[in-house]
Amino acid sequence: MDNLNSLPSWIRVEPFDKHSYEQTLNLINRYNLNTVCIEANCPNRYQCFSKGTATFMILGDVCSRNCRYCNVKSGIPKPVDENEPHNLAKAVKEMSLDYAVITSVTRDDLEDGGAGYFVNVVKEIRKLSPYCKIELLIPDFQGSASAIKKVVDSKPDVINHNIEVVKGVFSNLRPAGNYNLSLSLLKKIKELDNTIITKSGFMLGLGESEEEILNTMKDLKRAGCDVLTIGQYLQPSNNHAPVNKYYTPEEFDKLRQKGLEMGFLSIQSGPLVRSSYRAKESYYEAKR
Repeated sequence: MDNLNSLPSWIRVEPFDKHSYEQTLNLINRYNLNTVCIEANCPNRYQCFSKGTATFMILGDVCSRNCRYCNVKSGIPKPVDENEPHNLAKAVKEMSLDYAVITSVTRDDLEDGGAGYFVNVVKEIRKLSPYCKIELLIPDFQGSASAIKKVVDSKPDVINHNIEVVKGVFSNLRPAGNYNLSLSLLKKIKELDNTIITKSGFMLGLGESEEEILNTMKDLKRAGCDVLTIGQYLQPSNNHAPVNKYYTPEEFDKLRQKGLEMGFLSIQSGPLVRSSYRAKESYYEAKR
């Protein structure tokens, strides 16, 4: 790619129904909820909202960490909204979701990292929408065994924890994170309850080599990861890490095939793939 400031032709937002998009957006605003779709400036949000789905983000919209690739605001987090779990559950019911994905900002300021709020969200959704499958995309909770156990004991259908980037660039891009800690978290989930599907994902285009990509995939598989997502990093602003390379759809397809050969149960790999991309389809593929 000669000009990394220009997006390649294969990265484009598909047409979407504007009325349906606005309906979902209005419902999210009415219940005073946050979504990672908006906060992280996800390119798929128009499609997802227009199809009546979203990835909810709990514990506010300010993260206590500052990863160099992430568009979510960082700083001193606001007090937690105690009504959030119930409001989120009401939104899930009103949207008639049969598969809900819930993530959060990282809250190192909270004693349990916010694990208890994830548990409350699961309980509230189960009350109002008992047949809805639940996927939780959790932070690392600074490796707290008790926090991880809380989340596992709430028995969501899927627990996702993103490794985000390959090992070689991890410390530079995620200075407050820890590559091996993230792997141990995924492994711990399986040790506590091997019926829960585990999931992780990472971005490409940040200076990684093919060997580093494959090694990260192998590390995740050894940690017990069942489902994997691989997508293209897109620079949110000039203040974020620059894009080093735009991978082609063919390169993403090749990585998907290699991952399936490694034993992953489901892989979403493509330029616009994000953590919750085709999450419901990946869940059922993994269950089969």
